[in-house]
Amino acid sequence: MIRCDSLTKTYRSGGRELTVLNGITFALEARGFLAIVGPSGSGKSTLLALLAGLDRATAGGVWLDGQDLGPLTEDERARVRAAKVGFVFQSFHLIPTLTARENIQVPLELRGEDGLAPARAEELLARVGLADRGHHYPTQLSGGEQQRVALARAFSHRPRILFADEPTGNLDAATGANVIGLMDELNRELGTTLVLVTHDPELASRARRVIRLLDGRIVSDSGALAPGMAAAGGGA
Repeated sequence: MIRCDSLTKTYRSGGRELTVLNGITFALEARGFLAIVGPSGSGKSTLLALLAGLDRATAGGVWLDGQDLGPLTEDERARVRAAKVGFVFQSFHLIPTLTARENIQVPLELRGEDGLAPARAEELLARVGLADRGHHYPTQLSGGEQQRVALARAFSHRPRILFADEPTGNLDAATGANVIGLMDELNRELGTTLVLVTHDPELASRARRVIRLLDGRIVSDSGALAPGMAAAGGGA
């Protein structure tokens, strides 16, 4: 579902070149649940942005569901995201002038699926425990409620891939655990591929695979084959 090959990202800073990611290579199967972890500045959010087509790599490539993002224009990458990708962010990113129900409907309306939007919004509001809060605006909701609305919005168009960037970063431990439980349940029920960036070890432990970054490189990958396994498997 996701593949990146020798992915590298550099920036010019103060007249010198800064390498944020250096030769990242891995693949993630459909329905996988991957956590990307590492200290601040290790390149986690940059990697997420490249995988989602929100930024362009300096070198290397990214494929989403078989689609090579490299040759695509920004508009073409936006269409891929609209068709296949959902997002959950640390700061919720809800539209303040829309109710919870209206926020959830936005991705469907952007896809021209206005007729499906109201029923789907009601279904998801109930699924995340906010059936009686759909008429409230973001400022009338707690942080945990806002993140649950954001989660419902992310799943509203049944994306093939969900990217989550520090989704519990602004929540207390109990609320964060509740949100992650919902995310994992929806991921399994809908068959979504989930890629999560987090500083939280407990949150990362819920993933079925963990990649650790340090200084822009992969230093461990719980899904990588042990030395010799690939060769042994190839002869079976």
